[in-house]
Amino acid sequence: MKKELIFKLFFLKKMVYLLFKRIKSHNKMKVNKELIDFLEELKENNYKEWFDLNRNRYEQAKKDFLEFVNVLIHRISEFDSSVSYLKPKDCIFRINRDVRFAKDKSPYKTNFGTYIVKGGKKSGNAGYYLHIEPNNCFIAGGIYEPSPNDLKAIRTEIYENPQTFKSYIENTDFVNAFGGLSGDKLTNLPRGYDKSFEFGDLLKYKNFISFKQLTNNEVLSDNFLEKLANYFNATALFNGYLNEIIAK
Repeated sequence: MKKELIFKLFFLKKMVYLLFKRIKSHNKMKVNKELIDFLEELKENNYKEWFDLNRNRYEQAKKDFLEFVNVLIHRISEFDSSVSYLKPKDCIFRINRDVRFAKDKSPYKTNFGTYIVKGGKKSGNAGYYLHIEPNNCFIAGGIYEPSPNDLKAIRTEIYENPQTFKSYIENTDFVNAFGGLSGDKLTNLPRGYDKSFEFGDLLKYKNFISFKQLTNNEVLSDNFLEKLANYFNATALFNGYLNEIIAK
């Protein structure tokens, strides 16, 4: 009995140690400069022959990014459990461009992007986007290019419950992190709504997003993961609200 108790205590101590080690490792996770360097060179050499010669560098950059995204998913799931089951492959975008109908025939994207969202990156739900591109890094939340049905549902919610909608986009944490609501807008009020509606400007939005531009140095900083989690936490309530609207 005593031996069994000693064994259990030893096992528990080891598990606590491994958990602490994992947490400590996660807290140290950062974006490697080699990833930015690879993307900068790809911008200048966006053709298949160069990419093939540098495929090993790409594979290492992708591996590092996947590891970062994996930890980021865990951090976001601390305040948004709807993403807790996701794997990095559910969230990251391919580096190959679809050039079938594009004037620019460059075969590769010059960024790494991930959209951490309930249902995966193609779900159409509101989520958390990270875009790493040399001198054009940014993060975003909310819904970009909603489907016609989802866009109508959001505008109907604004029209019927404007104060509720405004309470999310005027939330102190949301405003401090992102400055307010962002997104492309129509010039005129969409059809079907009273032109005298007090908050008609909100109905003109085509996208409903939180957006923040980042510098290369911010992305490469030792505490970027912590800052990123804090920014995404500031848009979590807005994301949840939008997902409730389009789920009705």
